[in-house]
Amino acid sequence: MSVALKIEMPEGAFSALHKSPDEFGKEMRIVAAVKWYEMTVISQEKAAEIAGLSRVDFIDALGRFRVSPFQCGTQEILAEISDAN
Repeated sequence: MSVALKIEMPEGAFSALHKSPDEFGKEMRIVAAVKWYEMTVISQEKAAEIAGLSRVDFIDALGRFRVSPFQCGTQEILAEISDAN
């Protein structure tokens, strides 16, 4: 099930990004999902769903926005390695 959402945007927003309103809406979904994923608010699976992409395509989108597909930082990885030894 999906819900339609109406957002009013200034006309200049579309021309600034060289996108049609439909392309702009799709890009907005991806950008929001990437940011929420980056902030660790949502999982990769949920982010892909929000973006309207497969997980593989969402991971590609993460690369496009230079966001790591991993939700753990350096300190967490080092702690896990230390705990494993």
